[in-house]
Amino acid sequence: MLVLASITDPLVQFAVDVVDALGLPGLFLLMVLESACIPIPSEATLLFAGFNVSRGEYSLLAVVATGTVANVVGSWIAYGVGYYGRVEWLEKHGKKLHVKPSHLRWADDWFARYGGATVFFARMLPIIRTFISLPAGVARMPFWRFTILTTLGCIPWIFMLTLIGREVGDNWEKWKDNLHYVDYAVAACLVLAALWLFVRWRRGRTGTAPAADAPH
Repeated sequence: MLVLASITDPLVQFAVDVVDALGLPGLFLLMVLESACIPIPSEATLLFAGFNVSRGEYSLLAVVATGTVANVVGSWIAYGVGYYGRVEWLEKHGKKLHVKPSHLRWADDWFARYGGATVFFARMLPIIRTFISLPAGVARMPFWRFTILTTLGCIPWIFMLTLIGREVGDNWEKWKDNLHYVDYAVAACLVLAALWLFVRWRRGRTGTAPAADAPH
């Protein structure tokens, strides 16, 4: 946990400095980057923006509108990278990582079934919200469906954090520190999920190995 905090603290200070210096344009820039797979901590960004709302520098509605539009723009960037880069990526790196065209077809089918809920709810989860747009693009999720769900998913997250920042005022930093524990929990879940997928993948390869080695 201390290692993760030592990595995020400079990013938190950077985000606060940008919003403090540039106001809403700085908020827009940070939220675009955060949605384009750049791990800018939106918790600190929005809590500090909410603190500025409490001081009358701008309105709660202005922060929510700016953050939402910025998140959508950043999501479009990550979505486009996944959408247009998947074929080139597969040709260059697919064999090294054992990724086959069939795996992409599986991702397409999975996103067709569950992608809407995944994109919507992922926008309200720390860490995951930063990267969800990339796999949505790789899976070729319909653009306007992706855009609508991204917008609807961003609003509660942005509104909640900004409102908390406004209400707690000078105590926004304490809330920022407490929210680190949510990041830790999400990071732990991601690590466990990755380990589970790795074990399944290894078992699958082990199970198919005897068949591949059997004499014909």
